[in-house]
Amino acid sequence: MNVRRRHISAVALTAAAALGFGTLTACSSDSAAAGDTGTFDVVASFYPMAFLAERIGGEHVHVTSLTQPGQEPHDLEISAKQTAQLEESDAALYLKGLQPSVDEAIGQSPIATKIDAAELTALEEHGTEAGHGEEHGDEHGDEHGDEHAHEDEHGHDHDHEGGDPHIWLDPVKYAEVAEGVGKAFQKADPDHAADYRKNTATLVKDLKALDQKFRTGLANRKTDVFVTTHAAFGYLAERYGLTEEAISGLDPDTEPSGARVKELQKIAEEDGVTTVFYETLVSDRTAKTLAGDTGLRTDVLDPVEGITDHSRGEDYFQVMEANLTALRTALGAR
Repeated sequence: MNVRRRHISAVALTAAAALGFGTLTACSSDSAAAGDTGTFDVVASFYPMAFLAERIGGEHVHVTSLTQPGQEPHDLEISAKQTAQLEESDAALYLKGLQPSVDEAIGQSPIATKIDAAELTALEEHGTEAGHGEEHGDEHGDEHGDEHAHEDEHGHDHDHEGGDPHIWLDPVKYAEVAEGVGKAFQKADPDHAADYRKNTATLVKDLKALDQKFRTGLANRKTDVFVTTHAAFGYLAERYGLTEEAISGLDPDTEPSGARVKELQKIAEEDGVTTVFYETLVSDRTAKTLAGDTGLRTDVLDPVEGITDHSRGEDYFQVMEANLTALRTALGAR
């Protein structure tokens, strides 16, 4: 088995346990840090990566998430102890462009297997309505394109290097990433390659089924436009022919300008928008203010960046199906 064995002192183990890593693992329910677990140790940057590692690795992996449940992944700052702990792992699974501190820590780490999900599928630019209009061939982009050309003035942040990183919200792209992760696990831990291959195939099948549920569930709808707090759903919108209008840009902490709020009010009226979506890990204040000013209702559209007690489900699939239900209601799907 291609797993390094280590001998760590009791003092070191105590220090590692105190790091505060969030752990998602099929072979342990505690919050032990990576290293010396007797399994293939994988450090994942945040929940969508940890979920892939768990489903693909099964009983052969010990998965540690750098991002705590309930913590906004974009805000994560890696501590010196966490950076050092990477050296005790067999593999790191992350999504370059989403968490700069993670990118830097893994880039400088001597860890043997580094799996960048951004390299396993094609990233695209999202966050501007003009772009969505071009992709879908609708006239909505022409109507609002000039206004969105000035999004930088509106306080939007589209500085994610290499494109929009929210690939896991498109089941098809997420499946492409899963296949790449499966191959990486097979190469790094060949003793369990057959199981990794089987688990990957099962996960990809489940993701294809989820994709079909979205296609069927959103097929007959009254409007294509939905409003969210931040531009996390560009891939989902493109996959299913929708148009995302974000209050903020790709950065959920960006405050919208008054001009952007007025623009969204106009779009909501013109396109029959019924709902302003907010998410579980970011303040709902702006969404509820906009909804109140426009007479719209609010609901949750979860970017599945982490699972908490407030999530509408216990894992990726359950939350995504809850998202589908919310979208069907908001878009008037029959």
